[in-house]
Amino acid sequence: MWPLALATSLALPASLAAPAAAQSPAAPPANCDPTRTDPVYRGEVPSPEQVLGFELGERPVTAAESDRYLEAIAAKSERVVSGTLATSAQGRPLKYAIAGRPGLVSKAGLAKVRTEAGLLRNPRTPEALAKHITRHGVPILWVSGNVHGNEPSGTDAALRVLRGLGDRTDCAAKAILDNALVVVLPTQNPDGREAGTRQNAYGFDMNRDWFARTQPETDGKLAMLNQYPPALYIDAHEMGGTSYFFPPNADPIYHETPEQAIGWINDLYGGAMAAEFTRRGIDFFNRDVYDLFYQGYGDSVPTSGFHAAGMTFEKGNSSPYPEKVEEQYLTQWVTLSAAAGDRQRVLTEWRQMTVDAYRQGEAGKLEPNQIYNPPNQIDRQVPDRKVRHYFLRDGDPAKRDEVRTVVRRLQRMGVRVEKLVRPLTVPDFKPYGQAEGKATLPAGTYWITMAQGRKHWIQAMLNEDSYTPFPYFYDVTAWSLPLLANVQGGSSGAALRPRAVPVETVPAPRPGHEGKAPRLGVLQLSATSSAARESAGWLRHRLDRDWKLPYTMLTPADVAAGRLAGIEVLVTPDGPASSAYDALGDAGRSALQEWTRGGGRYIGWQGGTQLAARLGLTTATLSEPASDIPGTLFRVQVDEDGPLAADVGGTVWNFTSYDLVMRASSGVAAAYPEADSPAWFVSGFERGAAELGGTAAVVDQPAGEGRSVLFAAEPNFRAFTDGTAKLLYNAILGPDPEREAAPRAAATAEAARKAAALPSHESPIRVSVKASDAAEAASVLRSVGARWDESRSGGVVHYVVDNPRGLPTDHHPFAGRLPSLIAEAGIDPVAVTLP
Repeated sequence: MWPLALATSLALPASLAAPAAAQSPAAPPANCDPTRTDPVYRGEVPSPEQVLGFELGERPVTAAESDRYLEAIAAKSERVVSGTLATSAQGRPLKYAIAGRPGLVSKAGLAKVRTEAGLLRNPRTPEALAKHITRHGVPILWVSGNVHGNEPSGTDAALRVLRGLGDRTDCAAKAILDNALVVVLPTQNPDGREAGTRQNAYGFDMNRDWFARTQPETDGKLAMLNQYPPALYIDAHEMGGTSYFFPPNADPIYHETPEQAIGWINDLYGGAMAAEFTRRGIDFFNRDVYDLFYQGYGDSVPTSGFHAAGMTFEKGNSSPYPEKVEEQYLTQWVTLSAAAGDRQRVLTEWRQMTVDAYRQGEAGKLEPNQIYNPPNQIDRQVPDRKVRHYFLRDGDPAKRDEVRTVVRRLQRMGVRVEKLVRPLTVPDFKPYGQAEGKATLPAGTYWITMAQGRKHWIQAMLNEDSYTPFPYFYDVTAWSLPLLANVQGGSSGAALRPRAVPVETVPAPRPGHEGKAPRLGVLQLSATSSAARESAGWLRHRLDRDWKLPYTMLTPADVAAGRLAGIEVLVTPDGPASSAYDALGDAGRSALQEWTRGGGRYIGWQGGTQLAARLGLTTATLSEPASDIPGTLFRVQVDEDGPLAADVGGTVWNFTSYDLVMRASSGVAAAYPEADSPAWFVSGFERGAAELGGTAAVVDQPAGEGRSVLFAAEPNFRAFTDGTAKLLYNAILGPDPEREAAPRAAATAEAARKAAALPSHESPIRVSVKASDAAEAASVLRSVGARWDESRSGGVVHYVVDNPRGLPTDHHPFAGRLPSLIAEAGIDPVAVTLP
């Protein structure tokens, strides 16, 4: 419960009353146009040419040049202070600047802004105090760029904004300075910027890492966001083509997204940008491609986690670089100006979102799914069940680290977590993936009440299901923290008043491993495949930072050259199996077979599993999925007598995304339950997933004197599937199982034959439609020049569309247009999954 003293102690502090000498926010002059007002520079801040030797927009600045110019502005302007919020994997700083009128960016001024923001985000702050702050305070507005390293123009534009705020004296700049505090983070991914890669040095797409915070760049950014919580967060990207995207967003939009924030995004900011682009004759689009659903983006997390207007801006990368920077600057400046021009509305509604969230949580009300872009229709509604509380059990010592990791992630986003001090009987306790019933939870159980200002974020992180409203997927559809960590817990809608005490901030887990480490090799199947780089990068991160396990990186050429000598365990992540098989050549294939059969331990998943099957290292057979599973959590049953089950238990939540279906008659270490059994449970979107019932998720089989441990899906997806990562940990460090009979040659030959016949697709587009719509769907695909494989099952036609360069949606020549083209053709799709 909230301390009783809190509500009565929040009278207006003297430090928050505006001192007589301090400048209060002033409304912008009615005749001051933010973009048609000529910039007037006072000349105290050096120009880019004076510092860098060229003007912003002539070419992309390097990460070091960005830092140098940011610091030059901060050194010369009393309106700007700077700092470093994180250090990248390769040791580069993530520099930020804070801009505002001089009184705001003083040490006392910044402390005052942070305090006021905290009070507005506290639902128990008295209304009189909250209204005082909304009248006299300022919102915090963030401008960030370059989360994808090969999308550079947002950085240069952000530096141009910073220069204007640091030096301009005209009314347009003064309006922003008088009415906002602006945080500028020019580059979120300096390692990727220097390498020209989308991902960071560990192969992470950091626009997917926001809730998990596995990367130091993301973690430091979120720590800063909690200090300076945004009412606006701009995330500047690039995409294919020459047009420009800014919100309104496409469906689906996550159900726990505050309506006021959507109103800002669509009307206040989207409307201002649309008017400006229309006036200038600049090509733009919206309500297409980019959704606000997965809770790992740079727009969705600021929105649900901070009640900001989180917005993705995308400029076509085929345009000349000066044009890209100019349009990025334009959207940033127009949006900041719109927020400053409606300062009191922004603060008032920002405050109201916290109050509304608290009241919803107190009543146990979950937000319903909605369609924002008719004629789309809701595919699945949020259940009409009250949720007032979540609980996390802490009785299993083997899961204590995972439970504490979940608690820490909640706490670091401002969520209050408490512990029961005595047993609590819950009349309607619903364990994750099980039926509701009466239960008594022991003392020591973690309790998270939904009656908090962070209610939307609590539901986003602790949900049992994301309740995907619309069968279109820009990214994955399941991300529940307890399921990913494979910890026990559940929810209740009852009006409970448990005896509980607050939990102190949980420290970061200590990295390392137990026992002697084997000589470990990591075989990366391709240097050019995006899937191979990501999967190997996620593994390297886990080995380096979490488990502290040394390893040797290997390529197919290394294996062919005999460099497996001395390796005891070889881990082969995802990648193109067919091209790796060819790259190994006869020498490499023989070397890998002899090494495994001579006593080596081969561990693989996805492409690594397919390669093992082609080499005759397993009897498990692989086939293409006939279902639509775009990134979904399934409960699977673990063989508790096997070595992989240590500290895992009898079940684990397996993350699956259009992975191969694996069947095995022996050595099954983890399997999907039958689809009609009580053990079957799915979190996220699926159509036709019953085909997985009774199939293998993990096999552990002898291969001569050695052993192959093969996962059908990625056990370390984005380094946040901690539950299945423990299976991988045990596969690397655990003992061998009891020896089974040697596999029959005919069985391994059959597995190899089926694996060799599998099609090879790199990050494909997937479109599934009812059979009656097949002709129209094929016509749409032909109209954009697509090439595809087609299959039929259960009245559904599946198109797997080639993407030979492995391009993501926003850089693909036609992927982003497919949802609209499909809708225009009158097709109600079963599923559309973009790369």
